[in-house]
Parts: sequence; structure tokens; C-alpha cells
Amino acid sequence: MEYIPDNLVGIVAIIFIFSLPIIAVVMAFIKKMKKNQQEKEIRQLIIENKTDPETAKLLIEEPKKAEPRKPGTIDLSTLRTACILLGVGLGTLINWLADVFCTNIYFWLIIAFGVGIGMLCSFLVELRLAKKQHPTEDNWKEE
Repeated sequence: MEYIPDNLVGIVAIIFIFSLPIIAVVMAFIKKMKKNQQEKEIRQLIIENKTDPETAKLLIEEPKKAEPRKPGTIDLSTLRTACILLGVGLGTLINWLADVFCTNIYFWLIIAFGVGIGMLCSFLVELRLAKKQHPTEDNWKEE
């Protein structure tokens, strides 16, 4: 295996750090330009096909934003995040207790295992809450 000079690693790191935001801005600009082009084409097709005003409004109208949560419903994204972070903490604790160092692949495997346990716990809690909020069809049938 060849030796890579330290200054070369630094230069490559700096190039990557500065290139990622530039690429993100360029891609956002391209996406915006494509969206404008599609809107222009839709308007041209509406004019060419002499579409009635009600249908034209539906075609041009921006999609509505997501509706706010209804009272009584639970936002489970916080639960998911908390369980994942608890899993990371559990994996880190197991690594610390087992004296596994960061250079070893087992360090990352134990962290991933902890995240998996956190996600599994989150899923089980969400499933239990969903069953409480939405009764099954059998409970609704009273014939």
C-alpha cells in the first residue's frame, strides 16, 4: 500500500468541503429552471388546447401544503429520534464497556446494532399507539 502525503489529504478534503455546497446550489438552480420550464409548457398547452378556466386553475395551481395535525394525534418523529439516539447511546455504552476502539469495525457494528434496537423499540411503541388510536374493524362491526 502506497503512502499518501498528508498535505494531499488536506487538499482533497478542502476541495470536497467547498465543492459540496457549490454542487447543491447548482442543482437547486437547475431544479428551479426545470420547474419554470414545465410551468411554461403547461401554460402553452392550456392556451393551445383552449382549456376551460376551471381546469386551467387546477393544472396551474400549486399543490397545497400538508394540513396541520389534528388535535389528539401524536407526532411520532420525536419518538423515533429519541429511540434512535438512545440506541446510539446504548451502542456507545456497550463499546465503552467492551473497550472497543474507533479504528475497529466492531465499534461501528455495535453502534449500528444500537440504532437498530432503538428503531425497533420506536416501531413497537408506534404500533401499540396506533392500535389504541384506531380500533380494528372487528370492534366497529356490531351487526
